[in-house]
Amino acid sequence: MALNPTADEIPEPAGRADDRPTGAGKAGTGPAPGRGVTFVPDPRVTIGYRVCRAIFRAILGVWFRPRVSGRLFVPAQGPVILAPVHRSFADFGFTAFVTRRKLFFMAKDDLWANRVLGRLLITLGAFPVHRESADREALRHAEAVLNAGQVLVLFPEGTRQEGPVVRNLLEGAAFLAARTGARIVPIGIGNSDRAMQKGQKIPKPLPITVVVGEPLAPPERSDSGRVSRTKVHQTTEELRRRIQAVYDRARG
Repeated sequence: MALNPTADEIPEPAGRADDRPTGAGKAGTGPAPGRGVTFVPDPRVTIGYRVCRAIFRAILGVWFRPRVSGRLFVPAQGPVILAPVHRSFADFGFTAFVTRRKLFFMAKDDLWANRVLGRLLITLGAFPVHRESADREALRHAEAVLNAGQVLVLFPEGTRQEGPVVRNLLEGAAFLAARTGARIVPIGIGNSDRAMQKGQKIPKPLPITVVVGEPLAPPERSDSGRVSRTKVHQTTEELRRRIQAVYDRARG
């Protein structure tokens, strides 16, 4: 998902929205679905949320039998960014096994073309993102989640990748961590690429291994309260190394 800030320095958390990256729909297509939806992160774990999550976990649990290690690395409170490797459409679902905390996440804005589905997604903690550009609105929603002390699921690789190597990451995770003080938790998911490949309609019932790594602290601020682009680069590279390490372990 295209959250890749380009500013030279990260302003203080109280900075104006205009300091954030911009985003737009494809040229000539008009506003994308989901643009301008009202989203306020609701920390309440409602009955509806519990039921949907329980059903979802039960289906994945029976079909994939996920084994999880390192759950204790997920902080029990405060803002957290869960940063999984991304090799399958089902990867988001496997992050639901690493913590009992409510999860908030981005979903492609095309899903909001259906109003009923869009409302359900908001209830479940989702908000729309336009994936072809740096999306200011999605970034604002993500920051609101973290400023509320909640858990955000963010794939640092952006879209699904292939192969055993974690290559260049987008800098959205480090940027958000710098602005909100959130810790970033690397997550490796093994075998999901074989269980559900691109274009595959019915996933194979293969066992999934999920490995959670130690949380990464947000980039350090200077005495003036700002974070340099260099610090964001360094945090992003360290996150890449940590995701690679847990992914190697998850793949066995």
